[in-house]
Amino acid sequence: MKLRSIVTGFALVASVMSIGCNRNKQEAVILANKGDVMVDANPSDAIQKYEEAVKLDDNHLILYKLAKAYRKKEDWEKAQSTLQRAAAKAPKFANYWFELGLAIEMQAKKPEKGTAKWSDAIDPYTKCVEQDPNDDRCLAHLADAHYYADDEQKALQRGHEAIEKRPADLGDMAKKCVDDPAIECALNHYTELANRYILLDYLKEAEQLLIAAVEMGDPKDKRLVQVYTLLSQVYGERNETDKAVKSLEKARELDEGDPSLLFNLGMAYGKVNPPKKAEALARLKGFTARACTKDAAKYRKECEQANTVIQKLNGPGN
Repeated sequence: MKLRSIVTGFALVASVMSIGCNRNKQEAVILANKGDVMVDANPSDAIQKYEEAVKLDDNHLILYKLAKAYRKKEDWEKAQSTLQRAAAKAPKFANYWFELGLAIEMQAKKPEKGTAKWSDAIDPYTKCVEQDPNDDRCLAHLADAHYYADDEQKALQRGHEAIEKRPADLGDMAKKCVDDPAIECALNHYTELANRYILLDYLKEAEQLLIAAVEMGDPKDKRLVQVYTLLSQVYGERNETDKAVKSLEKARELDEGDPSLLFNLGMAYGKVNPPKKAEALARLKGFTARACTKDAAKYRKECEQANTVIQKLNGPGN
């Protein structure tokens, strides 16, 4: 009888504790919902609600909401520590690892605002890939982490994998970053990898990648300016000046206001064999008129080069 009373007593205590626990969970959900309503307009107040909710229920979903609120305020250190807690509780959630890697990456880009290094982002991005091998974002950012941690070969390997995992439709890829400026859009990953190929003198691979980006992109997408500019660089390295000029002209069609394109075009026309003097002069004079007055300090070297070439093209006998 005595044992039965003890058991009954334990059951009663457990029941009371369960009720209290459930109430905490319910109150945490209410607080988190209030945070959701205000997070866009007032992330500071949302953070307060999420922190109160986490004290009642240390749930990984609420922790993730709190981390996203810190991210809106660009408080990357707190985002990092919060995401570490969320990922520890739910290690199979690939997105937690991605966001953790991103929080570290953003600090590495601004070392004066944090202590994290690029190499610190490698582990969470790798764990993201382990949980979701088809997440091209994790692969692409992992490539960045390896690259800036001075491991170029792994950067190229992961960059390759990121491209291979992407669907054929660039529009579908871009949906991942339309509302998220911290995540670089799909087309930018192509240009970044191509730029690394150029730096490492893999010109054929860079050309193939950039041509693929052109074929997938919207012909009117201004992001193709960078693609065409890099293509012109590839052709310039191979002394295929005519192709370099054509690529730059395509870039200029998309962004007529960019002085750098006028400069590059003018210099390219001057290198064509034989030089297209009229076209070179027109582009270089257009560049100097735009860039060598109010932006003279920014384009100092280019202005000096442009004026030298203009004088040479306008020299005796021309």
